[in-house]
Amino acid sequence: MSDGEPPTVLIADDEPAIVDGQASRLERQYRIRRAYGGREALERLDETVDVALLDRRMPDLSGDEVLERLRSEGYDCRVAMLTGVEPSFDIAEMGFDDYIRKPVDEASLFDVVEKLVARQAYDAGLREFYSVARRVALIEADHDPQELDGNEAYQRLLDRRQVLRSHLDDTLDELRTTEGYAVAVDDIVTEERTGREPCAGGD
Repeated sequence: MSDGEPPTVLIADDEPAIVDGQASRLERQYRIRRAYGGREALERLDETVDVALLDRRMPDLSGDEVLERLRSEGYDCRVAMLTGVEPSFDIAEMGFDDYIRKPVDEASLFDVVEKLVARQAYDAGLREFYSVARRVALIEADHDPQELDGNEAYQRLLDRRQVLRSHLDDTLDELRTTEGYAVAVDDIVTEERTGREPCAGGD
């Protein structure tokens, strides 16, 4: 997701009416990529996709297989399984971020996409925050405070760290207001405070 551009959502289902219906609802707010099967979903996937909505039962390549390929190839988007399949123990090792039963009404569709976009933005911001914070720590460990005073490059790093912190706090507040996400947000905060860096891919 680039600054100033709407997030990109990939919708994959073997039923064209479902893909087109969800796309028509979401395209007012997001950039949409349509895939009418699992293989086409992989063809339409690249690093600019922020959220993928996958049906589990697609005849050419199942949503489960698409998800596995997506994660194994290192794509960093958030994934929701939108499916009529009842969740069972087989989901224990799957790397999705949410699981929504069909049929999905418009409010639920927007809700799941909005919270996954927010999570994607938080993950990207957190990675940059750790990178900036690490550089600040390395510079501070190697220089006396007098050397740091007035250094423009160091000050830019401090300013960027503060901006990132503010954005992260705002995103966390937004996620906390999303139904069903409060516990997940608290887990994120706990990981951050204990110094654990986020894992790419959401597994």
